[in-house]
Formats: sequence, C-alpha cells, structure tokens
Amino acid sequence: MKLVAVLGSATAPGRLARALGEALARAQAGGEDSTELIDLASVRIAAADGRPPEQLDDDTAATLAALAVADAVLLATPVYRGSMTGTLKNLLDHVPTAALRDKPVAIVAMGASDHHYLGAERHLRDVLAFFGALVCPNACYLSSRDFEDGAVTARAAGELDQVIAAAFALAHAGIGPLGPDPLGARVR
Repeated sequence: MKLVAVLGSATAPGRLARALGEALARAQAGGEDSTELIDLASVRIAAADGRPPEQLDDDTAATLAALAVADAVLLATPVYRGSMTGTLKNLLDHVPTAALRDKPVAIVAMGASDHHYLGAERHLRDVLAFFGALVCPNACYLSSRDFEDGAVTARAAGELDQVIAAAFALAHAGIGPLGPDPLGARVR
C-alpha cells in the first residue's frame, strides 16, 4: 500500500514539513507500506484554469498521477485565514474526481493556536465530499504548543502516527463505494 502526502504550504519547509516527514518515515519503517511526500512549496503547479494537465509545462501532471495511483492520501495544510492554503485548494481544483473517489484521505492542519482548529478541516471535508473521498473520521491538528525547539512533541508525533495509521487501515480494508456517486462524478 502507498500513501501520498501533500504538504499544502507555499513557503519553504518549516515545522509542519519536518513533523510530517518524520511521521512518514516512521510509517514506512514499520512495514510493507510506502509513503511519498509532495511538498507544494517545492513543485510547480499551474493555476487551475481548465487546461488539461498534459498541456502544462510544470509538475501538475506528475502530481495528479501520484494522487491517482495512491492507495491513500494525506492532505496537510497550515491554516491560512481560517482555512486551507490557496496552494492546496489550487491543486485540488486540478484533481479529477476519480483520483479521490472512495480513496482514504487523512487530514492534518496546523495553526499558531487552537482558535482555528476546525477551519481547515471543515473546508477540506467539504471539498473532499465533492470527490466522494473516504475521509478519516478524526483529523490531526497541530499548534505551536506541539513543538519544542522546532521538533514535534511526542504527543503530537503520536497523533500524526495515528492519523497515518487510520488512512492505511482504511486502505487495507478495501472498502468499496459507499453510497451513490458524488456530485463531482455525476454526468449530466
């Protein structure tokens, strides 16, 4: 099984990138599962303007291909203005519905304090409902208190490990379509 994690930050790697990278390394070291991290600050994704990805001269097509073949996905985002980053939303605007349909998706968000802990999660759940993704019931929210000298605390690392394990567990369960096609998949 393979989990593809997307870090939705638009800036150079910081605490969330470090915490996520370490959690993915722990998950991969634990067994047969593999992980891949796509850091949106390190790849070029075109503005979602309706052009097919194969017409774009950047990393959009490769990123979409990685999501399409993943068995599970993790979306991580800093909280910007009480929601996910525009960088992550732009990528999701490119993603074909079939790439996330019935696919386990875990959510990780990070903010300076607990005041916005539901903002990014709620908006991501709304967007993922469009795809018919199988979103893990609980997300992981990190804040400044979850880091000491730039390193993630043991408690927060445990929560990251749990959300990754949940995505893998859903992928291993092989749960099929749950309900009717999502609106994003309906042909009119």
